Amino acid sequence: MNDMDIIMQNARAAFDSYKTFSGIQKASFLRKVAEEIEAARETLVNTANEETNLPLPRLNGELTRTTNQLKLFANLVEEGSWVEAAIDTADKNRTPPKPDTRKMLLPVGPVVVFGASNFPFAFSTAGGDTASALASGSSVVIKGHSAHAKTSALVFGAIQKAIESAGVHKYTVQHVLGSGSTVGAALVQHPLTAGVGFTGSFSGGKALWDLANKRERPIPVFAEMSSINPVVLLEDTLQKNAAAIAKSYAASITLGMGQFCTNPGLLLAVKSNALNDFIVSLGKEIEQVLPQKMLHSGIHASYSKGLEAALIQKGIEKVAQSEKQPAVEEAFPTIAKVAAGIFMTNPHFREEVFGPYSLVVVCDDKNQLKEVLSSLQGQLTTTVMGTDDDIRDNSDIIALQTTLAGRIILNDVPTGVEVCASMVHGGPFPATTDGRYTSVGSTAIKRWVRPVCFQGFKDDMLPDALKDNNPLNIWRIVNNEWKKGSI
Repeated sequence: MNDMDIIMQNARAAFDSYKTFSGIQKASFLRKVAEEIEAARETLVNTANEETNLPLPRLNGELTRTTNQLKLFANLVEEGSWVEAAIDTADKNRTPPKPDTRKMLLPVGPVVVFGASNFPFAFSTAGGDTASALASGSSVVIKGHSAHAKTSALVFGAIQKAIESAGVHKYTVQHVLGSGSTVGAALVQHPLTAGVGFTGSFSGGKALWDLANKRERPIPVFAEMSSINPVVLLEDTLQKNAAAIAKSYAASITLGMGQFCTNPGLLLAVKSNALNDFIVSLGKEIEQVLPQKMLHSGIHASYSKGLEAALIQKGIEKVAQSEKQPAVEEAFPTIAKVAAGIFMTNPHFREEVFGPYSLVVVCDDKNQLKEVLSSLQGQLTTTVMGTDDDIRDNSDIIALQTTLAGRIILNDVPTGVEVCASMVHGGPFPATTDGRYTSVGSTAIKRWVRPVCFQGFKDDMLPDALKDNNPLNIWRIVNNEWKKGSI
């Protein structure tokens, strides 16, 4: 038996134990994980700072986000209604007789989570994928990211302390390091793996998705991969607010040196004097942004290569770059523009350049703007900047945007993803491998469960969520009506 076999056998044994935990027990464990991470805050953020070049304020904020995610899922499973219990009682007088059927969501089994390079806490070892999988009742095997391996190991150490104090099976969470193409591939292909969570590049996510679908028993891979997050700038708001919008978008494009999956990489507008003013203002803002180090040499090399490839395309015009030359591993903030007709004939313009770069697409008229939007593939976000009059006059644009992305934003920047029940951080392919789900917010738990129907069982044989007297006091659909009491 090789190492991956041992790890996954242990994960399965842990799952068989952990899946029996009540919502209250799982909530207690999740809160203990949050407590242990908080207790190690200083060591964690300092280590992450050394490994990723991310500043301490950003890392402290991200760590807080991570512990808040754990608490969010603790509250969710403690209350319990998330299991979507549905009960249809028997009717013996019907012809043919109607059976008693009761349904709820149950965990799928051991889940493999791949840590993200750009979020060493919130999308990594104890991040949203791990928190939601544990909340569901699944065991987790974490594939730590090599870009912050020490940080990942330290966070896992905090989880191990929580496992011990919470009385959870010691293999409920496991941690491995190594090459994604070998260790990661072996985990995805192992027959005991029931699901996969990934945040990263399109090539990485697609490779894992392909591996999972080639298995004898395919499994779901929930990969968040690629998005250029198009922003539509409407005419009236450009005439009235061009300078202010330019300032806010320059900050968004260069936030964290553009190393966010929601970075606004595409700005769309119909040509006008107001648009010209906006482009000039945006260029001036970008020129004042100081280059900063990217996460690691690999991301920096990829950004430099992608930027160079973008700027040599026929018909593109560089608008502005930072006035300060970048040092080693520092990104060069850049804005370019292109005519919509040229944009639509060159698929290269629709590829993500991961870093502080954005492309302005100048359209001849509204119809061409709609053509550009329609030519785009799935996105995590799409934004519309407009006055009330703009919005009333462009409902067709917004209707197009709802088919394009998981989150539609009005008069704000797309960077920043709130962790809450209503958040959707997902979108049609290639933004993710399954646009029906989100990787952020409480409904992220739905990725790690499946519906199971119990037919004809006596009351004392049923899970508590489905018993007549509703001992968990959760909301249930009983004979097509929402109820919280007993049957």
